[in-house]
Amino acid sequence: MNLRRTGSAALLLGTLSLSLMACGSDNNSGSSAAPEKSDSSSSAAMNAGDQTFGPGCKLIPKGGAGSFNGMATAPVATAASANPLLKTLVAAVGAADLGDTLNSADGITVFAPTNDAFGKIPKKALDAVLADKATLTKILTHHVVAGQLSPDELAGTHKTLEGDTITVKGSGEDFTVGKENAAVLCGNIPTANATVYVIDTVLMP
Repeated sequence: MNLRRTGSAALLLGTLSLSLMACGSDNNSGSSAAPEKSDSSSSAAMNAGDQTFGPGCKLIPKGGAGSFNGMATAPVATAASANPLLKTLVAAVGAADLGDTLNSADGITVFAPTNDAFGKIPKKALDAVLADKATLTKILTHHVVAGQLSPDELAGTHKTLEGDTITVKGSGEDFTVGKENAAVLCGNIPTANATVYVIDTVLMP
């Protein structure tokens, strides 16, 4: 897959390839027919939402590409593009030309702001950021950390793809992220190459 050769994107991808851990994949390309007795990975994929948590999970579509099962089979940027809660984030990723970088990453955690999270930013300021590729890339990569973090690994300080750090506080099913104390609305969402935590506030580097 060809990545765009912007200076920031190339640097970010290099950092990504050096720092990300390889993770096992639960992805299975089996048919939608009734599972056979040995098809344990297909059974896991059919229940992709079982380990998710948070009040926002009820807003995830029940079927189709934007559902938990649908997102579990697609790389993270593609999965997000099917989710109606993340349309603004997807537009921002596209404007920064980061889709291929995120889709080709091997094992990441993404803190994904909702449309309403971006809506907290005044429109004039948001439009200015969306038009400034360097600033936008810095903000978006601040939302990505290496490794697919499970809820019991989430609390603590993590290095971001931008190169700075974010701190997650909490335990169980109650977490806040960054200095903004962004609340996790729906957590532990699996995609083919990432774990996603949907949050209610945009994180700033």
